[in-house]
Amino acid sequence: MTKIYLLALVVVYNFCFSAGISMNGVSTIPPVLNIGAVFALSSTIGKVAKVAIEAAVEDVNSNPEILGGTKLKLTVHDTNYSRFLGMVEALTLLENETVAIIGPQFSVTAHLVSHIANEFQVPLLSFAATDPSLSSLQYPFFVRTTQSDLYQMAAIADIVDYFGWRNVIALYVNDDHGRNGIAALGDKLAEKRCRLSHKVPLSPKGSRNQIIDTLLPVSSMMSRIIVLHTYDIWGLEVLNAAKHLRMMESGYVWIVTDWLSSILDTDSQLHSEKMDDIQGVLTLRMYTQSSEEKRKFVTRWRHLTRRNTLDGPIGLNSFGLYAYDTLWLLAHAIGAFFDQGGNISFSEDSKLSELSRGDMRFSSMSIFNGGKMLLDNILQVNMTGVTGPIKFTSDRDLINPAYEVINVIGTGSRRIGYWSNYSGLSVVPPEALYKEPSNRSASSQHLYSAVWPGQTTQKPRGWVFPNNGRHLRIGVPSRVIYPEFVAQGKGTDKFSGYCIDVFTAVIELLPYAVPYKLVPFGDGHNSPKRFDLLRLVSEDVYDAAVGDFAITTERTKMVDFTQPYIESGLVVVARIKKLNSNAWAFLSPFTPKMWCVTGIFFLVVGVVVWILEHRLNDDFRGPPKRQIGTILWFSFSTLFFSHKERTVNSLSRLVLIIWLFVVLILTSSYTASLTSILTVEQLSSPIKDIQSLVASSDPIGYQRGSFAENYLTDELNIDKSRLVPLNTAEEYEKALTDGPKNGGVSAVIDERAYMEVFLSTCCEFSIIGQEFTRIGWGFAFPRDSPLAVDMSIAILELSENGDLQRIHDKWLTRSACSSQGTKQEADRLHLKSFWGLYVLSGVACLLALLIYLIQIVRQFARHYLDLQELEPAGPSSQSSRLQTFISFAGEKEVVIKNLSKKRKLERASTGDIDKDKSTDGDLNGSVNPGNEA
Repeated sequence: MTKIYLLALVVVYNFCFSAGISMNGVSTIPPVLNIGAVFALSSTIGKVAKVAIEAAVEDVNSNPEILGGTKLKLTVHDTNYSRFLGMVEALTLLENETVAIIGPQFSVTAHLVSHIANEFQVPLLSFAATDPSLSSLQYPFFVRTTQSDLYQMAAIADIVDYFGWRNVIALYVNDDHGRNGIAALGDKLAEKRCRLSHKVPLSPKGSRNQIIDTLLPVSSMMSRIIVLHTYDIWGLEVLNAAKHLRMMESGYVWIVTDWLSSILDTDSQLHSEKMDDIQGVLTLRMYTQSSEEKRKFVTRWRHLTRRNTLDGPIGLNSFGLYAYDTLWLLAHAIGAFFDQGGNISFSEDSKLSELSRGDMRFSSMSIFNGGKMLLDNILQVNMTGVTGPIKFTSDRDLINPAYEVINVIGTGSRRIGYWSNYSGLSVVPPEALYKEPSNRSASSQHLYSAVWPGQTTQKPRGWVFPNNGRHLRIGVPSRVIYPEFVAQGKGTDKFSGYCIDVFTAVIELLPYAVPYKLVPFGDGHNSPKRFDLLRLVSEDVYDAAVGDFAITTERTKMVDFTQPYIESGLVVVARIKKLNSNAWAFLSPFTPKMWCVTGIFFLVVGVVVWILEHRLNDDFRGPPKRQIGTILWFSFSTLFFSHKERTVNSLSRLVLIIWLFVVLILTSSYTASLTSILTVEQLSSPIKDIQSLVASSDPIGYQRGSFAENYLTDELNIDKSRLVPLNTAEEYEKALTDGPKNGGVSAVIDERAYMEVFLSTCCEFSIIGQEFTRIGWGFAFPRDSPLAVDMSIAILELSENGDLQRIHDKWLTRSACSSQGTKQEADRLHLKSFWGLYVLSGVACLLALLIYLIQIVRQFARHYLDLQELEPAGPSSQSSRLQTFISFAGEKEVVIKNLSKKRKLERASTGDIDKDKSTDGDLNGSVNPGNEA
């Protein structure tokens, strides 16, 4: 056993010695490092990459600052487009102690070789494998030194969205490269609310006839936006077959991945027939910044191709630039590897020693011990190459992914813009935008105009009707209610109504012809459920649906609706009772409490002003009776701003100003409220709004087949037993008239558009409250139908030019129950609303006259004798007394009082004279008898 162990030790020692590795794994920096390259040398990318990589090796080896004295030895193996050969050639390279492999070119081969790289810990640097599924998690030793197709597909999705297209057909090679690339495209399109309508795989080894057979169904599809994702080796054959099937004519859009730009850059003298096959095609090219290094390398390229190729000079494509930078990136990483003390050492893979059989030399393939360290240095490289700054992100993608958008025109191509992951589409180079904040808004996206297939500069619509001679089947509900909206002629297949006229007008505005046929849906006896018709549209039984379709959340999950062409919403309709005005309507604006408080404040303000003015103002002084009258008059005269008493106290003026402002507000509010009460028709209904209806237990009517049923049960939680389906307007009227007590309904819930038509002939009903839903009507199409978008644009145009309103007025404007006359009658004021005021005023007048008459009579009786004495003596009669009374009443009261006072004075003086005379007489009498005696 010991002998066997020693023998094995000798074998291992000899192997390690032959490999230049010491037993302790320590070695000096080798003078030569083996690196390998695996790609198809005859391919468009491969023949350019070979020249570029060999030039890079020459430049690195001639620059001692990079690797010191170590030289790179490049071994290139040709895979000849074979996955199997690619794997075998990679294994062959590993027999020669290769520290890194550049390649492979194809993603399919990269998937296989990456497993080998993982096993032997040899970094695999690919400048052309763009499959986004080549993940570092699955393939840790795979390093992509070019842009991932994830970004290329994002650029295509942005282009599709920029031009307003929504459905895309994908033609792709049926392998990992094609499938994974198109999967990424589908995800990016979904982010833009676009979609892949069809995925059409192409056999990697298909003949021309097979290609034509694959393209033939595509030519009859609705979408005209085609993305071609394949290889350069037979991509042109696909485009040639498409032209043969007349798929390169006006109306088509072809967006081709970067393989086409590589062909155009590599073969500048492409045959004219091949150029004819690709006219108007859009393609992408990986963007590389302009720099002095790039300019020098491009200038040097012609000399390199003359020296290194047998077929003469070839053009330089972007993959060649990335291949050149890949070698330099590897050289910088190896230099950092040596600087960190890394050693080039290999060890045997114990798993492979057991597999050595026959001529298979698995034992000669060893694990690169420094592979992980070299890989880390590769990912940490930060340099500037001919492609621009080179640095890896945390996801192992190169920074600043960007593409040029190329349009094939004539004998060459034209750049119409750029795309970058930072700012999207632009007409300026991406590096100019890196200095500004990222802006991906729609307004910031720009491209120059393109020339499309068919030599047209007009943007293709992106879709056409399938060229199969079939008319679009448009489902129309066979309604039995409200023919103003949709009605089918008896015994014919013709329809009329508001919805039909709108649809016809919209179709006429489209810039293309739409062959269609209206197909009735329903039995004609009961209104069909709109939901059932929409479900058939989603199942492609119908191509569209035209009618009174409310746009609801549930329905939009099945179909796409156009822009709403009429606004609607659910409303409550119930029977109403008109409230008649009464004689005391003028008291209605204020409540009794309001009247009392207002009256009290009038008195309070009067008293306050009297208190403040009493000591200063003579207008507020006098006998108590007069002062009370002044207070009352002053208080209530402020209602009309007609008080004449002046105020001298500043405090009373402040109180008065505030109170007058309050009076102004009160009178304005009173006037407005009274005007509303007297001029607006007052209606009453036991149903106040939808909440009161839901809270009750009364039955509720709804239109059979409408969405109202589901809304009432699902959203408002109304028990289904309360709902009564109604088919016709007559049933509506009867159910509302009978009421819940006579087998009818308390209210009907339906859309406003229907109810306005119903109420145009039934004035004893009215809409209660406001709409409690806000919806619109639209035409329905299958999901992602491009026709729905064009129809929406046409509806907006129809609305802007006024035709939509004219169609509405034609079908839905009615003179509702002589509504104009009713309105005028409601606005006129009647005597019955005011006779109470007239009575109050009349009573006040009569009462004042009566009091005045009593006062006059009393005054006349008091002063009649005085007046009679002033008149000349004559016969006294009833007529003369009446004349005297009239004269008395017409005389000024002051004059009468003055005459009365004068008469009293005269009487008083006359009495005094008589008294004096009588006194004198008595005196004389007493003297005479004495004398006689």
